[in-house]
Amino acid sequence: MTVGYEKCDHVARVTLDRPEVLNALNQQAHVELDAIWRDIETDDDVWVVVLTGAGDRAFCVGQDLKERAVLDERGTPPTTFGSRGQPGWPRLTDRFTMDKPLIARVNGYALGGGFELALACDLIIAAEHAVFGLPEARLGLVPGAGGAFRLARQLPLKVAMGHLLTGRSMTAAQALSHGLVNEVVPAARLDACVAGWTRDLLRSAPLSVRSIKEAAMRSLDMPLPDAFTSEYRWESRRRSSRDAAEGVRAFADKREPVWTGH
Repeated sequence: MTVGYEKCDHVARVTLDRPEVLNALNQQAHVELDAIWRDIETDDDVWVVVLTGAGDRAFCVGQDLKERAVLDERGTPPTTFGSRGQPGWPRLTDRFTMDKPLIARVNGYALGGGFELALACDLIIAAEHAVFGLPEARLGLVPGAGGAFRLARQLPLKVAMGHLLTGRSMTAAQALSHGLVNEVVPAARLDACVAGWTRDLLRSAPLSVRSIKEAAMRSLDMPLPDAFTSEYRWESRRRSSRDAAEGVRAFADKREPVWTGH
């Protein structure tokens, strides 16, 4: 197995587990991740997802370039924007309806496809020694798993273009200054920090979280009046759920709410 996966107390933890190659993604990893994302999407008892890499050197350095060189020699078509037709499709970066909150726990290098995975998450918590970058231009490639698109949306355009066109990397402190990550902490505090964000997400009603994420992401390119009047699938479910009244009832009763997520 190249990916670790465990579920406990409404939290799914996904660990890219190839530390000997800085958690580079080979075709087998994409196949395993596909099964994991499918399970997470269909399991209503999963409320929060934490994605990380094994070891303390790297979150993920993207595509396994040694494997890619072999595939090129065999005549396998080169990668391009999107991953349709490739192992594991749709990958996390292509799963535009993933409505559960994802935390990227970045514990080292997040390069190429690894950075693209982090960009596809909702929150990024980074260790101080984390490094982010999209070096594809230096390799004759393109950041086809969403990097070219998401970075230009999540950073000021000139800043994004500087990194995209030159392959320059950025430190965790620089990423924080640009608002690209939520928090940067010493490596020894990384797990505690991620646990704190996880607890806060679990305190929120899971259907509210899913409804808010869906509405926020779907409305990014909508005119504001359209955003107010659009129908959102998870909001319909939240409104008709027991949890819709539980929070107010718990506040009135001066107790902690008990969410069901159903």
